[in-house]
Amino acid sequence: MRPRSQTARLAAAVLDNLNSAPDIVPRHVDCIVGARPNFVKIAPIIRALREQDGLAVRLIHTGQHYDITMNAVFFEELDIPDADINLEVGSGTGTEQTARIMLGLEPVLLARRPDLVLVVGDVNSTMAAALVAAKLNIPIAHVEAGLRSFDRTMPEEINRLVTDRLADLLFVTERRGIDNLIKEGLRPERVKFVGNVMIDTVCACLDRAVPARKTLAEVGANADFINAAMETGFGFVTLHRPSNVDDPVKLKMLVEALVDVARKIRLVFPLHPRTRAKIVDAGLDRLHGESGIVTTSPLSYLRALGLMREAKLAITDSGGVQEETTALGVPCLTVRDNTERPATVEEGTNLLVGTSALMPAVEDIIAAGGKAGRIPALWDGKAAIRIAHDVCAFLNVEQGCARSIRHRPETDPLESSTCG
Repeated sequence: MRPRSQTARLAAAVLDNLNSAPDIVPRHVDCIVGARPNFVKIAPIIRALREQDGLAVRLIHTGQHYDITMNAVFFEELDIPDADINLEVGSGTGTEQTARIMLGLEPVLLARRPDLVLVVGDVNSTMAAALVAAKLNIPIAHVEAGLRSFDRTMPEEINRLVTDRLADLLFVTERRGIDNLIKEGLRPERVKFVGNVMIDTVCACLDRAVPARKTLAEVGANADFINAAMETGFGFVTLHRPSNVDDPVKLKMLVEALVDVARKIRLVFPLHPRTRAKIVDAGLDRLHGESGIVTTSPLSYLRALGLMREAKLAITDSGGVQEETTALGVPCLTVRDNTERPATVEEGTNLLVGTSALMPAVEDIIAAGGKAGRIPALWDGKAAIRIAHDVCAFLNVEQGCARSIRHRPETDPLESSTCG
């Protein structure tokens, strides 16, 4: 018999290796969402995780926000895959929602125990999922860790504190978050400075954002309002925090302030359902009849992004809008006494204002353009990629040719622009 050639011997050895190699068992990651702010954050994370060989990713929707139509629009616009499981917990008090989520999620995690539970943000679903995972000794990753308003009257602050205390991986959006977590005694090796996934979504969707003129026409604004808004500018308004809308006296002051502002600049005000209900309960329906204000139902992400991009200013109490306007370079007036996102104030375009200071701040923006800002470190559209790499490292999953990520860059990242 002729001896086998070197090529044949090599082929046989490779085949033997393949036949004897153990099957690669993927590591399972369960991503939990529940409210619309979660959807904006989870979209780039799901994509980045599913691009990693060796990870099996499941999306679990708690149903905390239960508007089926609006949820479907967000999932479609943000290209989020359908949830693998929907707990459909529905409405209720914070305690009721948290309890229902925990009761619904526990059997799901027991039926197919994941290697990691990943939660985002600071809603009830975030804390509830972290509690269940911790009780089952399943590791937890928290995206947007370390944000602090230092105001425990805010339900979100309680959710942040509890989730961060339980998490094994703490993904931080801004440098102050690192300081907060270290001061609270959390181990530095658990903290990863990755940037802001909200900005990943802004970067991914900006080209598809719906033009403001089109959105205004769709929501029924008249031609005079639209033409004036396009020619002289308009403000984008969102208000929903209990501290602003639950107190009828404070809500009345806010509505009156907005009416005054609308005499200077047109306002577009998508109404959160609870805000709309509180306005009706307080007898402040006059807001809907003001010629300088257009109120709408909640808008899809691409419509809201288009309005923010073209707005002369934003008036808000939303954490997400503070971040998005900083990334877009749009002056933002936050009607709160504090913010858990200090980078938007210290570096970005955000300014904290009380109700009495709202009009002077608006007049300054109209006259002089308002506060200029810069893009905070690592708000570059690549946060989800960094998160995926860190998840792989935590789970000992080989990343192939993935690039190394420095969490504390040696060069100054503040000089970089967003979406680059």
